Amino acid sequence: MKRDHRLALVIGFNQLLSWGTTFYLPAVVAGAVAGGLGASRVAVVGAFSWSLLISGLCAPRMGRWIDRRGGRGVLASSTVIMALGLVLLASAPGVTLWYVGWTVIGVGMALGLYDAAFATIGRLLGSEAGAVITGVTLIGGFASTVGWLSGVAIVGLIGWRATLLAYAGLQLTVNLPLVLLLVPRVSPQTIAETMPTRTDSRRFRTWTLSCLASFFTLRWLITSAISVYVLVLFRGIGLTAGEAVVAAALIGPGQVAGRIVDWALGTRLNVLARARIGAALFPLAAAALGIGGPIAAYAFALLYGMSNGILTINRGTLPLAIFGPAGYAGLIGWLAVPVLLAQAAAPTLAAPVVAALSPLQVFLLAGGLAALALVLLLLFRMAQPSDTCVHNPGRAN
Repeated sequence: MKRDHRLALVIGFNQLLSWGTTFYLPAVVAGAVAGGLGASRVAVVGAFSWSLLISGLCAPRMGRWIDRRGGRGVLASSTVIMALGLVLLASAPGVTLWYVGWTVIGVGMALGLYDAAFATIGRLLGSEAGAVITGVTLIGGFASTVGWLSGVAIVGLIGWRATLLAYAGLQLTVNLPLVLLLVPRVSPQTIAETMPTRTDSRRFRTWTLSCLASFFTLRWLITSAISVYVLVLFRGIGLTAGEAVVAAALIGPGQVAGRIVDWALGTRLNVLARARIGAALFPLAAAALGIGGPIAAYAFALLYGMSNGILTINRGTLPLAIFGPAGYAGLIGWLAVPVLLAQAAAPTLAAPVVAALSPLQVFLLAGGLAALALVLLLLFRMAQPSDTCVHNPGRAN
């Protein structure tokens, strides 16, 4: 097997397990945990939002570590830290230790989810990392489906505490050996060659980073808010309970389809053009809801999912294409901070909006914000880091 294919499979499977046993965990166990701890569901899920804040604070340090030493050690450390956090959750007698466990998992997620994986691949492959990042997201894209379906079944069989211990065991017996045995080290020479050189125009770099950070933060704020309220919103636009579940279930396949489309267009369009296409799909999806009926909702779910799928790849490939491999891991770490903070704040910020507006108005507002995010991608063009020409809003790439 070619090195790049092997790396995509290894890190892709690593991400499948890591996302499935951490990020998608609350949806599986929150109800049972609330009953078991005698706490409200809001308090139980609030610990997850807290963990995203912790991840945001840790992300820059993760990037600097990978820049200096490569990502193999970071990914390996994440599996141990996630396992420790899961054990703490499993042994929690009350809400306090539950929050401690999610604090530990927050550190593990900063070291072990997509941002760290993308940075690791970028340090290993440099400017050739795009195809492997796409492969990783194709495999990792099934984490929600696998995590939710298998998690619900396991919790039903053995209870939530034993499920969490089993997840900790998977991290230590599967994920840890996978990383240590199959993710290569970065040679000292490679590290020296890809350290930041600061040859790019400061004005270009500042402007472009501001646009990228604002774009990804706004998009992930919208996406995180919708993910919390999606079933309620679908019911509110006239769908039956069954139709709402079907529509929500189509988002996952849409994400995978979007990643396949991004891969298929990779030889025809550059990464910025593909990102613009991905960003445009969300406003189109919201506009489709104006037709009304379940077919329009299904079309929304697929287009919305495709948009998210493409942009998940772009979080790794777009900074690499614009700025090059020098300092890439550190850059990914800093870009992750506002995104993770937005994810943590999204449910709270969205609650009064969902209460004040009709469901269709909420979807249309989300589509309008997504269109604003698209404008941010139209405000700059591709340039090499050494390019002295800054953004040109009037020129399409």
